Amino acid sequence: MMKISNAILSAALLTTMTALAQVSRAEAADRDGIVTVKSRYSVSETVDRIKRSVEDKGITLFGVIDQAKLGNAAGNEVRPSRLVMFGNPALGTTFITANPLAGLDWPVRVLVYQAKDGSVYAAYTDFGWIAKRHRISSRERQFAMASQVIEAVTATVKE
Repeated sequence: MMKISNAILSAALLTTMTALAQVSRAEAADRDGIVTVKSRYSVSETVDRIKRSVEDKGITLFGVIDQAKLGNAAGNEVRPSRLVMFGNPALGTTFITANPLAGLDWPVRVLVYQAKDGSVYAAYTDFGWIAKRHRISSRERQFAMASQVIEAVTATVKE
């Protein structure tokens, strides 16, 4: 009986969490498709934690671009900003098979940056917004899975 109660409770919790995530993703999709998570760590530590989370989940890490380093070397004054790129080719390329232009949004990219006030954020494009942008309606399960993964990855730094 306890196992059944725990299973029901777990299912209810998962349903509630999914519904809440869909509301926040829906709000992002209504605005500009950008989801921003405030980090409790520095840019370097945020990037390290995201990379570790990606690797722990068996996701391919494609690389990190230090935008501030490149910009500062070019003579621009750029606050700390790094672009982390990762993905699961089996999952990500299903979006490309639905619409080749979805390749503009894959691999997944998380921008980790420091705001003027010193706060650090991790930002990414909402998968519901990506689906809408590329008019992909045949991959709902895959987009939901990708949304769960990106939320889990960024939860490791969330304030």
